[in-house]
Amino acid sequence: MDLIVCVDNNWAIGLKGDQHVAIPEDRKFFQQVTMGHAIVVGRKTLSTFPNGLPLKGRENIVITSDRNFIAKGATIVHDIDELKAAVKEVEAAGKDVYCVGGGKVYELLYPYCRYAHVTKVDYAYEADTFFPNLDKLDNWKIVDDSEEHTYFSLEYYFYKYENTDIRPL
Repeated sequence: MDLIVCVDNNWAIGLKGDQHVAIPEDRKFFQQVTMGHAIVVGRKTLSTFPNGLPLKGRENIVITSDRNFIAKGATIVHDIDELKAAVKEVEAAGKDVYCVGGGKVYELLYPYCRYAHVTKVDYAYEADTFFPNLDKLDNWKIVDDSEEHTYFSLEYYFYKYENTDIRPL
């Protein structure tokens, strides 16, 4: 499993359930990376998707503690053991799996991810949700980065981190 996230200078990912910024090139990158594969998403983050529906062209795995939650076209799991079984099934079918948030899901799953695709925006937003700062963790190393990109006055970069001490899921 890998993950994909957009962070600011403080590794913030959002405020009050919304992303801090929507950069078209980052959205395009997200689509290119995840299309045809599977994504793991939390119930609250799923509700922020267009019409609150699972993303098309991907197998959507929604993790929630709400045992009554239903999302047409998605696999619903309630704990790490159910998630493990769902991920194993997807990977056996030859698809990659990407953790796509939100905050609680990232916090739970980042230790199990091999790679982190991180878009870093050179700005500090007001935020209440953060991603772990991989630059401060000894087991996460940058293995690829991009040139500077701009969106209006925002500068941002694409990084790929590798977890050198991945936990088995």
